[in-house]
Amino acid sequence: MRPLQKKIIAIERTQPEIDPAVEIRRSVEFLKDYLREQPFLKSYVLGISGGQDSTLAGKLAQIAITELREETGDAAYQFYAVRLPFGVQADESDAMAAIEWMQADQVMRIDIQPATEAMLVELTTAGQTISDFNKGNIKARQRMLAQYAIAGAHAGVVVGTDHAAENITGFYTKFGDGGADVTPLYRLNKRQGKQMLAYLDAPRHLYEKIPTADLEENRPALPDEVALGVTYDQIDDYLEGREVPVAAAEKIEQWFLKTQHKRHLPVTVFDDFWRHSEA
Repeated sequence: MRPLQKKIIAIERTQPEIDPAVEIRRSVEFLKDYLREQPFLKSYVLGISGGQDSTLAGKLAQIAITELREETGDAAYQFYAVRLPFGVQADESDAMAAIEWMQADQVMRIDIQPATEAMLVELTTAGQTISDFNKGNIKARQRMLAQYAIAGAHAGVVVGTDHAAENITGFYTKFGDGGADVTPLYRLNKRQGKQMLAYLDAPRHLYEKIPTADLEENRPALPDEVALGVTYDQIDDYLEGREVPVAAAEKIEQWFLKTQHKRHLPVTVFDDFWRHSEA
C-alpha cells in the first residue's frame, strides 16, 4: 500500500468491505441520537438532486425521523426533502422518483435561478467577470443558503451528502454542497453507497446512473469521472486499500493534496497544513 494511501484511508475511515444492514442502522442511529441529544432540534433538511448520494442520505434521514416520531409520539419530527433546480432541471423525474421512494414527510421546491442571476447582475455591475465554472459554485451556494433558511424556519438540521470518494477528491463546492451540519455517509465510498441502496430496494436507475454535478452550463451533465480524470471504481479500490494503476493513484493523491483546504475549518494562525515548505 502507498504511504499516502494508508494515511488517507485512516482519515476517511473507510473499510475494505461493509455489511449494508449494519451501516444503514449505524447511520440511522447517528441521526436519531443527534436530535435526541438536542431537543430544541426537530427536523432534517436535504436538497434532493435525484442522484445516488442525496437519495441514500434522504432515505436514511426519513427512516430516522419516522422512528423518532414512533418512539416519542412527537409529530414535530419531520424530514424536509427540497427540490432546488436552476430553472428547469434535466433529471427532474429522477429527483421526484427519489422523493417518492423515500416517502418524504415534506416536499418543497425552491428555484435558485432568480437569486443566482440577481447575484450575477450585481457582480457584473461591480466589474467582475464570472466564469461558467464560478457560476456553478454560486448555484451550489445558493442551494445551501436555501436549505439553511428552511432549517432555520423549522428547528432543522441540514444533512450533507459527502462521502469518502467525494471527500478524498474535494469534489464539492466549499460552503455549497460541502456545507452541512451532519454527514451520515461519511466513511462510505461510492460502491458501498450503492450496496446500501440495493439493500434498501431503491429504484436501480437512481444509483446506476452516471454521477454528475451538473453545475456548468457550457458542459451540461459533465460526468464526475471525466472532470476528475479517474473512475469511481479506482477511487473506491484506493479507499479499500487495494492496488490501483499508478497513474490513477497519483491523480487521486493530487486531488487530495490540492483540496485539503476544503476538509478544514477556516484557517487560523495555529494551522500549518497548507504550508508547502517550512518558514
